[in-house]
Amino acid sequence: MGKQNPYTLTFGKEPTQLIARAAQSQQVIDAFLGEPSTQQVYMVTGIRGSGKTVFMTETARKIASQKDWISVELNPERDLLTSLAAKLSSENELARLFQSAEINLSFFGFGLEVKGAAPITEIETALQKMLLSLKKKGKRLLISVDEVTNTPQMRAFAAAFQIFLRQDLPVYLLMTGLYENVSALQDEKSLTFLYRAPKIHLGPLNIGTIAEDYQAVLGLDEQEGMALAKLTKGYSFAFQVLGYFAWENADDARVAQQLARQYLDEYAYDKVWSELSRKDREILHGIAQVKSGRIGEIRELLGLSTNEFNPYRQRLIRKGIISGEERGYVRLLLPFFDQYVMAHYDLD
Repeated sequence: MGKQNPYTLTFGKEPTQLIARAAQSQQVIDAFLGEPSTQQVYMVTGIRGSGKTVFMTETARKIASQKDWISVELNPERDLLTSLAAKLSSENELARLFQSAEINLSFFGFGLEVKGAAPITEIETALQKMLLSLKKKGKRLLISVDEVTNTPQMRAFAAAFQIFLRQDLPVYLLMTGLYENVSALQDEKSLTFLYRAPKIHLGPLNIGTIAEDYQAVLGLDEQEGMALAKLTKGYSFAFQVLGYFAWENADDARVAQQLARQYLDEYAYDKVWSELSRKDREILHGIAQVKSGRIGEIRELLGLSTNEFNPYRQRLIRKGIISGEERGYVRLLLPFFDQYVMAHYDLD
């Protein structure tokens, strides 16, 4: 196979082989583009490696291609309000618009001075005026923020965004984050609009679609394609990693799987594991040992009552680590993760 490997090992990078989450992406697009819009904020959650960044990038690109839409991505580590004003005023067409609206941004060190207009010295006021001038021109602004956490910058930005919404300004927000980070931000008493914001949870990809992809790209027959697809458990990052190593080791499936497992451990599971509490790990250790997935057996092994076990079960479901769809059973959603847990549990 002299061609370039179509799968990627890089987190957040858009791969050549991409299984789109068309229905969920369309849900955001329809809500934002509606007249009037039915929603102006969406939160995208999912475990590390579930494809949140790619989902956000793809959805934002589709929206930005529409007439009169402006799309800006902000870095959550920076002062988001100042970054937003700077990015908007660095666009030539918008800079001219703000000048003609006599919005003097010289105080912030960007934007030209406007003769006869006093410089605005408060960033929120500046943004309100900028957004109002966009509204008058019939333009709408999509802001994307990847991997949000509950930081002072993020809270300040969200509080200002809430005011922009109340003032009926044409702003839209698409944010991604791990479940616990998004929840911490939503639990802030002052940010009620975030609590009401719809969440899209990126669960496993469709196994049949993965199998078709592997057949077409890796030249596998139906049975081989399905067997490899099932190994991924629909985990987006594993779809890329298994595909990548199967492409590189086309003549040795065993080596491909071994390398994929090692890669998942080092680049996904080490981080997932480090973010779990001791009790979460203990519960996962119990789940990994009980192959049937029966909750009764797991509880018995761990010596826990239903009431003691349930909060952890719920939390691990929300984190995207286990599935609780079948009543009375749980199963791990990450491929080879049972082996990872067994190998790492006693090392803590």
